[in-house]
Amino acid sequence: MKRRQFIVGFGVAAWSSSVHALSPVRRYRIGMLDTSARPLNANFRALQQALLERGFVEGENLTFEYRSADGRNESFTELARELVRLNVDVIVTRGTPAALAAKAATATVPVVMAAAGDPLAIVGGPARPVRNMTGFGAYAPGAEGKRVAILRDIVPKLERVAALMNLSNPSRRSEWSAIEAGAHSLGVAAQVLDTRTAADIERSFDAASRQQADALVVGSDTLMQTHQGVVVRLAAAHRLPAIYTFRDFVEAGGLVSYGVSLPDLYRRAAGYVDSILKGAQPVELPIELPARFETVINLTAAKALGVTVPDAVISGADEVIR
Repeated sequence: MKRRQFIVGFGVAAWSSSVHALSPVRRYRIGMLDTSARPLNANFRALQQALLERGFVEGENLTFEYRSADGRNESFTELARELVRLNVDVIVTRGTPAALAAKAATATVPVVMAAAGDPLAIVGGPARPVRNMTGFGAYAPGAEGKRVAILRDIVPKLERVAALMNLSNPSRRSEWSAIEAGAHSLGVAAQVLDTRTAADIERSFDAASRQQADALVVGSDTLMQTHQGVVVRLAAAHRLPAIYTFRDFVEAGGLVSYGVSLPDLYRRAAGYVDSILKGAQPVELPIELPARFETVINLTAAKALGVTVPDAVISGADEVIR
C-alpha cells in the first residue's frame, strides 16, 4: 500500500513538474506611437534598456508593436486604432498629437505618455477624468524664454529671432506665444514661420533670410524631428544660429539645444510600464513634470557658422561637442 502511494505520489509530482516546465511564459505587447522610425530612435532604446533591466526581454516575454507617424501627425489616429485592435497591453506615446490619438482610440487600454507638452490638459486636468492615461510632461514654463536668452548670449547683436513652428500642432501655438513673450522681454523682435509640411521647410528658411532673422528657434514637432537632417542642413546653409529643444539635433550637427532629457523621460516611462504590467492602474501613477533639463553645444557647428560661443555659455553647458 505504501509502495502504491509512493508510485502515485511520484507520478503526481512528475506530472506537476512537467506542467510547470511547459507552462507558457506570459508575453506582453507594448504599442509604441512615436515620431521617428525605430532604428533612429535613441529614446526608444533607453526605454527598451530600462525594461530589460526590469526583466522584460524582447522576443521572450515582450513584443513591441512600433508605429511611427513619419512626420505626418494626422496618421496617428489610424495608428492608434491599429494598436488597440492588436490588443496591446500598454501604449507608449511621444508628443501631444500621439497622446490625443491614443486618447481618442481607447478608454480602457493603459497609455503612458513618455513626453507630452501638457499631459494634465490631455487627461482633463488635476481631477484626471481620463483614467487610463498617465505619464510625463516635456514642457516647463520659461523654457522658451531661456532658449531665446541662450541665443542672445551666443549672438550678442540679436535683434530678430524666427521660430520654425508647425502651428497645426496644438502644443506649438502655446510654445510660439511663450517664445514671442520671451523675446519681447529681452527687447528682441520675433516672427513665426508656420511650417506644416515637408515642402514648407525650405520655404520657411528662405522667408527667414528675406526677413533678416539673426537666429532661429526650432519647435519640437513631429515634422521637425522627422526631417531633422534637412532642418540642420538648411540652418547651416542659411548661416542661421539655431537652438533646438532636443539634443539629437545637436548630435546631428546643430548648434545648441536646451530642453528636457528625452532618454531620461523614456527611462522613467519604462518604470510606469513595469508598474502597469504588474497591476497598477494608470490613474494611480502621478503625472510628472520635467525633472531634468540639459544644454548641449556643438562647437564644430559654431565654428562653421563663424560664431564664437562665450566661455560662460560653454561652462554652463551639460555637454559640449567639439
